[in-house]
Amino acid sequence: MSSPAASPTLVWFRQDLRLHDNPALSAAILRGRPVVPVYILDGHGDDRWPMGAASRWWLHQSLAALDASLRERGSRLILARGESGAVLRDLLAATGADAVYWNRRYEPAVIARDKALKTSLGVEAKSFNASLLFEPHTIQNKAGGPFQVFTPFWRHCLTQTPEEPVKLPSGAFPSPEAWPDSADLAALQLLPAINWYTGLAKTWSPGEEAAHKTLKAFCRGRMEAYADQRNRPDLDGTSVLSPHLHFGEIGPRQIWAEVKAAAKGSGIFPPSRGAQVFLSEVGWREFAHHLLFHFPHTPERPLRPEFAGFPWVKNSGLMLAWQSGHTGYPIVDAGMRQLWQTGWMHNRVRMVVASFLVKHLRISWQAGAGWFWDTLVDADLASNTLGWQWSAGCGADAAPYFRIFNPVLQGEKFDPEGSYVRRWVPELQGLPASIIHRPWTASAAFLAEAGAGDYPPPVVDHAEARAKALAALQSLRK
Repeated sequence: MSSPAASPTLVWFRQDLRLHDNPALSAAILRGRPVVPVYILDGHGDDRWPMGAASRWWLHQSLAALDASLRERGSRLILARGESGAVLRDLLAATGADAVYWNRRYEPAVIARDKALKTSLGVEAKSFNASLLFEPHTIQNKAGGPFQVFTPFWRHCLTQTPEEPVKLPSGAFPSPEAWPDSADLAALQLLPAINWYTGLAKTWSPGEEAAHKTLKAFCRGRMEAYADQRNRPDLDGTSVLSPHLHFGEIGPRQIWAEVKAAAKGSGIFPPSRGAQVFLSEVGWREFAHHLLFHFPHTPERPLRPEFAGFPWVKNSGLMLAWQSGHTGYPIVDAGMRQLWQTGWMHNRVRMVVASFLVKHLRISWQAGAGWFWDTLVDADLASNTLGWQWSAGCGADAAPYFRIFNPVLQGEKFDPEGSYVRRWVPELQGLPASIIHRPWTASAAFLAEAGAGDYPPPVVDHAEARAKALAALQSLRK
């Protein structure tokens, strides 16, 4: 047991798996006591949305990277599984720690749990902001309430100046004389028994170091063209930072500072159009957390209550065709296969496949959100909820339900040569760009000769599906 003068500080890592710009960690080090970093896999569930399989794979890799970084500073990561409060109390008793520091999360159930822990742990319990530029409770509209439209929300945010990244003290971290017991990473059982994640491992390098390399590469290369290329899934035009951001391997303050420096900006916003558009996408992430904080029911129920009675269709066959990428619409199928193989999907294609599910198939947005939650490496409750309610027309600042994407036109506009489709739907590689987004218009003989004979016909006709979707919307209004 440590003497009172040397009582350690527990630093409870959650979705902040980094050393730099980590205010809880830096504050604990500056406290001048031994620091015990800990990650708890809450087997009792942090909330009603336990991590999906793809996220668990990422978490396994990220925890290994974090532990390696800590060991370079003379520290280590203590791993545990169980109910968070019980684990923290056990660690307080085992280490003699008199303080627990953590960085805030904004999911409704987690907020409630954290508030309870602050009053029940019996030691100093402090939380910090590490994951947002502007915390939800600090942003209000003129009426003193939450924003529900992005443009005025972001315009208001830009009247404020984001904080600078928190500096990490140099040198080795102060460590306890004896470390508490830790579970092995493998014992957390984050990886599935069947190795289906080969595509994820080939695509991603989780961890803080990889996150910063990704950001720097984007700022040096793709950022200037981002405004023009971000909607093109056939081009390498996005930052692919979303999973790193979700797990907190990099923070939005760091992104803001790096982008401003790369764009040589002064004041709050850089002059580069690419940088401005990119940072506004970071703003959409902020908006998503703003909405989740103020409307905590939205992961399960629509923000617009009139949509609670929408006549959704339950059809397991159509749902499976969508999930597996066999709808007969190439841009939809390419996106769903990219998701399955890599745990990620281009944002433009996310909108297309979501619109297809809720409008062409009229399957509920909750079903789509659940599939994304299990298969995305960047599955974030706030962003996932915002995206699906936007697509279904039932959320804040949503696309109206009667705006129905035509998957053929979307493919022809954003994948004009068919390169994206050919990559993820290889049976269509032999088709020319003129028909690759509408292969059913070619003869069976032509398709067979091109190697596309086994590609399925469309599961629904676009015009008929559109008419039925609009009729369903009209029935809701009655």
